[in-house]
Amino acid sequence: MSKPTDPQLASSRRALFRNAGSVVAGAAVGAAMGVAGCGTTQPGADEGGAPAVVTGKRIRWRLASSFPRSLDTIFGGAEEMAALVKAMTGGQFDIRVYPAGELVPALQVMDAVQNGTVQAGQTCSYYYIGKKPALAFDTCVPFGLTSRQQIAWLEQGGGRELVDGLFADFGIKTLISGNTGVQMGGWFKGEVPDLASLKGLRMRIPGMGGKVMAALGVSVQNIGGGDIYPALERGAIDATEWVGPYDDEKLGFHKAAKNYYYPGWWEPGASMSVYVGKKAWDDLPAEYREILKVAAARAGLSMQAKYDALNPPALERILGQGVTMRPFTDDVMAAAKDAAGQLLADEAASDPEYAKVLQAWTKFRDASFKWFGRAELAYGRSAFTAG
Repeated sequence: MSKPTDPQLASSRRALFRNAGSVVAGAAVGAAMGVAGCGTTQPGADEGGAPAVVTGKRIRWRLASSFPRSLDTIFGGAEEMAALVKAMTGGQFDIRVYPAGELVPALQVMDAVQNGTVQAGQTCSYYYIGKKPALAFDTCVPFGLTSRQQIAWLEQGGGRELVDGLFADFGIKTLISGNTGVQMGGWFKGEVPDLASLKGLRMRIPGMGGKVMAALGVSVQNIGGGDIYPALERGAIDATEWVGPYDDEKLGFHKAAKNYYYPGWWEPGASMSVYVGKKAWDDLPAEYREILKVAAARAGLSMQAKYDALNPPALERILGQGVTMRPFTDDVMAAAKDAAGQLLADEAASDPEYAKVLQAWTKFRDASFKWFGRAELAYGRSAFTAG
């Protein structure tokens, strides 16, 4: 595995080990002792009460990511998770992380995990709505939940049980492993002054957002992250969305298109997921499973923090290179919201499993929006500026 070189990433690891030393040590010792049958007691253990040193089960995994190595925010999240797992198991559980295209193409990570080519993957579930439409809820849907709301739904609002049911058919266990926060609306070679100007536009946009854009007349393309810039630069597409200023700058989109639109209404809080094949998951000692969960959650927290810290200065750099920020017009936003609602309803009408997830998700969303629409919204209106 190529180790991350980002100083902030290294710092976050050191901080974790300092601040959560007792937890990490307990997890590592628990893992080792829990799998004593797979290891050996070291000679010279203190018979006066000090615990013997036990070597845990040695495991080697490969993880295929949907993202290029250059994206130290997203791809770096998988590397951080792997480093934490290795540290908490004393090097006994080692996950080697591969960028998109090195083992499998970016959009074939789910297949690779399902068929056992790799034990694990890092990806976004909305890439695979062609297999099962309801998988989109594991990432996000248009005009849906923010990052905080998405995490709350998955981990505290019943979403995890529903998502586990969706992936059971594929023999995959999923772990939430990060979020981008609300995204930008993307890069356009030309202006989008009104709804009519979207018709015929060739745009890279995956998931339900792509379906909404298709309903508005856009010719939708689904292209892996590392392939987007060449397509935009040579004119194979007219527009693309990705994440936000920091990642977008790294991929160079500002060099090929100068109109930067907002907001990314199709991705108000996109979750990253780690996929683990059922056999690989079942073969893990119980302690290693818990360590993997903790590592994924910690790396996910780091990912969101990095985006929130790195996006503001990246935006300033981009704007200094001839880029113009533009809001989507009211008619685009209204039509998109209507189309999104209709698509959700249409999917539910033809798919009972989708309807079950949508019903539970909608109940949570409505309550969450009602709450966030009070204190959060009032504060935001008072404190935030467009800049």
